[in-house]
Amino acid sequence: MRRFTVAVAAWLGLAATTLAGCSSASHAPSAGAAATSSSTSGATNTPSGSPTTTTTDTAAFTALQSRYHAQLGLYALDTGSGRTVAFQADQRFASCSTIKALAAAELLHRETDAQLNQTITYSAADLVDYSPVTSQHVAGGMSLTAVMTAAVEVSDNAALNLMLNQLGGPPALQSALRGLNDPTTNADRTEPTVNSAVPGDVRDTSTPRALAEDLRAYALGDVLTPQRRAMLTGWLTANTTGGPYIRAAVPPGWTVGDKTGNGDYGTRNDIAVLWPPHRAPIVIAVLSNRGAKDASSGDALIADATRVALQGLGT
Repeated sequence: MRRFTVAVAAWLGLAATTLAGCSSASHAPSAGAAATSSSTSGATNTPSGSPTTTTTDTAAFTALQSRYHAQLGLYALDTGSGRTVAFQADQRFASCSTIKALAAAELLHRETDAQLNQTITYSAADLVDYSPVTSQHVAGGMSLTAVMTAAVEVSDNAALNLMLNQLGGPPALQSALRGLNDPTTNADRTEPTVNSAVPGDVRDTSTPRALAEDLRAYALGDVLTPQRRAMLTGWLTANTTGGPYIRAAVPPGWTVGDKTGNGDYGTRNDIAVLWPPHRAPIVIAVLSNRGAKDASSGDALIADATRVALQGLGT
């Protein structure tokens, strides 16, 4: 797609107004075996000293797998205490649309203000299934920031492809993640094949631990400037697709910023930053699949697994 620098579209102006009140860093924005340990990747918020160690009920996660006839992976980190809860945290799952949050975050890291404000033009041929925002702007295009907003807040699929094109393709995103000390996450394809989730295919896969640590680095660490972190956390907290998942499991009064994903083989994912009142944020990634190509996703599994993880963190 060609790119032209022009004035920011009115749609972007609305998005910028929405984001203006967001705070950043570790404060809440406005508006296999299970165990605990300290985190090492991107550990900008992990306290120094010995980590708190505890035991989580592995049987509870295993029982959830059995109840939902699913494979489950989970990694949760309390950035204040350094305590983690992990269940099959290093097992690969299809990333699906969770990768949209990382692609948007990397553009925030890499692009200048002028580049974020440029208009991205595309044609109807560039639209794919589920492109509710980009499909309305074929004639005039969208600012890059508006594309990023659509990708994270609405999970617009064509928006992911436009972001990847801006980055230089999926390999460029993967290279950026390697620079974040993530040797695990693979970015190989665009929408819609990114969601194929074929068992044993390592393309477009990651692990709960890797995705959680990447999200932590971008949303809570110093990879982004405070202003850019505020933009990212603003989009995550304004996400419209996360209601039944991690958001459904957190106590009242918590702020949640998340990005969901789903694909074939009953894949359902959610990655999030949680801001409990008066304490440090929690980062969590919950990934799942059900093994059969046309299986429906066990959506309630995500919330149930989150509840077990939060209990393990002592919340």
